[in-house]
Amino acid sequence: MKLGILGGGIGARVNINIDGIKHAEALGYDSVWTAEAWGGDAVTPAAWILAQTTKIKVGTAIMQMPARSPAMTAMTAMSLAELSDGRFICGLGASGPQVIEGWHGVPYGKPITRLKEYVHIMKQIFAREAPLTYAGEVYQLPYKGAGASGLGKPLKSILHCDKEIPVFAANITPKGVEAAAEVCDGFFPIWMDPEKYSVFQPAIESGFDKAGDKNLTQFEVSPFVTVIMGDDVEKCMEPIRANMALYIGGMGARDKNFYNNYAKALGFEEEAVKIQDLFLSGKRDEAAATVPAELIDACHLVGPAERIKERLGRWKKAGGQGHVASMLLGCQDPKALQLVAEEML
Repeated sequence: MKLGILGGGIGARVNINIDGIKHAEALGYDSVWTAEAWGGDAVTPAAWILAQTTKIKVGTAIMQMPARSPAMTAMTAMSLAELSDGRFICGLGASGPQVIEGWHGVPYGKPITRLKEYVHIMKQIFAREAPLTYAGEVYQLPYKGAGASGLGKPLKSILHCDKEIPVFAANITPKGVEAAAEVCDGFFPIWMDPEKYSVFQPAIESGFDKAGDKNLTQFEVSPFVTVIMGDDVEKCMEPIRANMALYIGGMGARDKNFYNNYAKALGFEEEAVKIQDLFLSGKRDEAAATVPAELIDACHLVGPAERIKERLGRWKKAGGQGHVASMLLGCQDPKALQLVAEEML
């Protein structure tokens, strides 16, 4: 089982804990992940962290695909991979229409089609086997549509990148997971019950079938796992309750919330409906209180050290089965990071 940390996002202020990242690196953590929404980007902190570390990999979770052309993302990935001796992981995501159309001013379009075409183009650029051409539904290279000059020509990357660049995707819907399994090297669900790989299994296997000769040894399932260590289990759960209520209740319309559907697939159908009803009625505190402790406990690690150690057994088993390749920990507590490293590495 590999371990990573989430800790490279920029909020209202730049506040990246480089000492904490170096501590994780010294403990043997494999990766640290940056993020972007509608403020700081994911690439700049990735470069900054790579420049100040020597072993830990840095991934983006995620770079918003509609905000960048596939070629621009490939150029960025190759540059960072070469500068860091192959320590960059390219994590992609569709984001949401509120951000893509409201902030970037481009159409949200078809996220699954975009992901497949995006990754195909990027891997074609990485390979440098021929000048780049592509005829897809979302992307046509060279571009010949409205406003084209007619002067576009197929090009091959000037940069010869001989480093392996894994491409991950953030997906949660069955079709999205299937697409990731088909074209990517891994994916990161926002949460996961390690005992319910079965929720993803049909989509992953369908993606493998479409890819051809592919299996779990070539595809990493790397969920986000919040770790909060403390004597009071319920108090440790409080911030997780609020976060999960936001996603289950408020991320998307009532009839189109992927996270709500995911909570139902994990076995919490009645609770998911109630959380959404409360959240959309403006009762956010009540929605958070409705998030079941069992759901939090299934997907995250909370409570005293001994309790966390005991709960890590479920993750060890999932790792041994190949169902989880990496745990990406939402945690900045040095003691908690050390505890998990001692148990899992």
